[in-house]
Amino acid sequence: MKYLVMIYTDDSLLGTLPEGEFDTMMRGCFMHADELQKDGHLHGSQQLEAPATAKTIRVRNGRLSVLDGPFAETKEYLGGFNLIEADNMDEAVRIASAFPWSRTGAIEIRPVSDMNAMRRRVGA
Repeated sequence: MKYLVMIYTDDSLLGTLPEGEFDTMMRGCFMHADELQKDGHLHGSQQLEAPATAKTIRVRNGRLSVLDGPFAETKEYLGGFNLIEADNMDEAVRIASAFPWSRTGAIEIRPVSDMNAMRRRVGA
């Protein structure tokens, strides 16, 4: 089963890291990702640009609205994600817990729905 591992970042916690610690964490993250990819657990990962570069769109009553930045007002923001393969949620938690970012934010793990099954169900 596939799981989306979403990395939420809190800049105020990142700012408290000792000099060079961020780079050390990133190197460890890349090494972990390389191992996961080699073992067939990692299908992809991406780092996102800062929330200030985002746009949030909504269509209500046929009318498009575009807002600068994310909609939610929160200290933590989505900073990146990994798509992993795991046998169950317990294994997904084990895999995700090796990423260092829970120290400077949070890591959310969510099962990915089978889009092909949904396509079949809706006749698409």
